[in-house]
Amino acid sequence: MEGITENNTPKIEKGGALLNINGINRRNKSAKEQQGASVHEDTRIPRLTDDLDQTLDQIDNELGHSPDLKIRQVKIGGESPVQAAVIHLNGLVNKETVDEFVIGSLLGITDEMLKENISATNDLKEFVLNRALEIGQAQLQEEWNEVLLAILSGKTVILIEGYDSAIVCETEGGEARSVSEPSTQLVVRGPKDSFVESVATNISLIRRRIKSSKLRLEHLKIGKVTHTDVALMYIKDNADEKLVEEVRNRLQQINVDAIMESGYIEELIQDKTFTPFPTINNSERPDVAATNLLEGRVVIIIDGTPFVLILPAVFTLFFQSASDYAQRFDIAILMRLVRYISFIVLILGPSVYIALTTYHYEMIPTTLLINLLSQRENVPFPAFVEAILMEGAFEIIREAGVRMPRAVGQTVSVVGALILGQAVVEAGIITPVMVIVVALTGIASFAIPAYNMAIAGRIIRFGFLVLAGMFGFYGITLGLIVLLAHMNSLRSFGVPYLSPIVPISSHGQKDAFLRLPLWALRTEQVSTTKRQEGISEGKKISTGHEQNISPKILEKSTGAEHPKKGAQDEE
Repeated sequence: MEGITENNTPKIEKGGALLNINGINRRNKSAKEQQGASVHEDTRIPRLTDDLDQTLDQIDNELGHSPDLKIRQVKIGGESPVQAAVIHLNGLVNKETVDEFVIGSLLGITDEMLKENISATNDLKEFVLNRALEIGQAQLQEEWNEVLLAILSGKTVILIEGYDSAIVCETEGGEARSVSEPSTQLVVRGPKDSFVESVATNISLIRRRIKSSKLRLEHLKIGKVTHTDVALMYIKDNADEKLVEEVRNRLQQINVDAIMESGYIEELIQDKTFTPFPTINNSERPDVAATNLLEGRVVIIIDGTPFVLILPAVFTLFFQSASDYAQRFDIAILMRLVRYISFIVLILGPSVYIALTTYHYEMIPTTLLINLLSQRENVPFPAFVEAILMEGAFEIIREAGVRMPRAVGQTVSVVGALILGQAVVEAGIITPVMVIVVALTGIASFAIPAYNMAIAGRIIRFGFLVLAGMFGFYGITLGLIVLLAHMNSLRSFGVPYLSPIVPISSHGQKDAFLRLPLWALRTEQVSTTKRQEGISEGKKISTGHEQNISPKILEKSTGAEHPKKGAQDEE
């Protein structure tokens, strides 16, 4: 185990001392301490023993004498039976599979079968594994930690007296949510199925749509405590090889205790943390994931959540809906333009009203200006304070509607907004026009298909409110310049965030702001990830609590190769 520390991070030798290079923690060790650490590391990987009772006691103690741990002891053979044990966790396995194909297979072994086969192989465990078990997939395992992880993952373990290895059977099952209609990304016309919390089910939903031998699947386990199953899917020759390698490296560098949702991984592997804009898309629709795979993107599936991650993601991707390709192209163009206009109204609506009524009266028609001034005659607050109060109240009502029970949540949101709006107008606190502006802004946020992009617009809106209240249209113009510059600086795994707008792409323009007919888009999809300058090098992720190192873009002129896993600069 030389060259590996206790937390499995790479080590290099320098000046007679041993350094733990991971960008966060560094410590020196002498040669003697290194040798002792190596011996200690070897002893920390225990293996199974050939004493069945001792092994069963160790498993029971390791799992804390858990009541859902089921141990079924059986005897193999009749004349001189051999003691064996079947171990699994209740609720994580398919009980019919365990009873019929595991325990039933062991009890069905006769003396005649043993005489015919053991004499040839002289190994009982090999006979049980290769001839007796009537189960789809099983393998031998000798390491103690792997056997424990198999039990905790819903597999069934077979131990035989006199053998220091276990037979691990694939018997995962238990209760799981069935495939149902999506709860967030609804469409009028299109598929009605959605992802669930099972990785295997989600993979099958994608494979049902893409029946290609080029569809690649890789499995990882992330989380030192949870050991969460993570699947990486892409289509060979469609996805850029550097992109796939970079995604794989970033996932392998994650060193945290738990992964409970796809948002954990999204935050750890994204290029830039301090930005309101999402640079990784997520979806609970299998048809959306399959379409993005065909376009050359990578899909990450996490066990325990119905939302998969799609990367790289550009700005225009968050305004596309699955229904755009189920409707006629002219209808899709209209709906997509409505979404972009809604986003503009979301971030600029209240700020434009504040700028007009505070600094730029001359731009308002005279009749409308007289009406607005008459409404503001008895209102004690300026337009900026009105907007802040109404926007804050609207956000509170929106959040309360989400947290309340589904049966009354939407009703409370609508009725609360109506009553509150009418009450503040009658009390002379807010002008009626401000209520209309805030309501229109709130409705516009619901027109954006991606929820995370809608939240980004709501955050940016408050920044423009402050700029409009201080400087009017000059502040709004300055804010737009800074916003566009920030968006132009963003990258999603090396892909410019504003592409295909900047840099401009003639092919990408066919499905960005507009959606041309399918025959104009060409049946052969051109990978969006193969038109990039370089793939971002990813952050060196440690525990998720320390500050991440800023990502770097590979310089095309130097031809720098992508760093391998664990390769870091020598200090």
